[in-house]
Amino acid sequence: MEKKYTAAVITVSDRCSRGEQEDTSGPAVAAIMREYGYETVSAVIVPDEEDKIAAEMIRCCDELHADIVLATGGTGFSPRDVTPEATRRVIERETPYIPLAMVSASLQITPRAMLTRMTAGIRGSSLILDLPGSRKAACENLSAVVGTLDHALEMLAGGRH
Repeated sequence: MEKKYTAAVITVSDRCSRGEQEDTSGPAVAAIMREYGYETVSAVIVPDEEDKIAAEMIRCCDELHADIVLATGGTGFSPRDVTPEATRRVIERETPYIPLAMVSASLQITPRAMLTRMTAGIRGSSLILDLPGSRKAACENLSAVVGTLDHALEMLAGGRH
């Protein structure tokens, strides 16, 4: 029987964390993962603060043992966009070609895709992936790679290549 994988979704947004704006990207990312058979074990909103983002990533990996942690938001050029820095703090091994594949696909839609600073990497047996904050961009980027994530997680768990 095929293993069912788990996902945790972290929405990084000052406005959403204060209740000033509705989170649309987090639920949309969770919906895509459900379509691919992933169970969402956590969906939270945190402000654009590196320590809080990193702490939530660590919780999702080390306590919840989520197979994949998806952080949406905080990947742009704004001074408050610090999700990639938080991701780099908590990962043990970087996986640079997942974001490269996402940007490559996204560039077919908009030249502004080059303005992202998405990062991805491995912590323990979890894969962490940064996504843009807009619902549309998060879904487009995730859709570019989601079909390969099962294989990545299988290899991460010691499966065959």
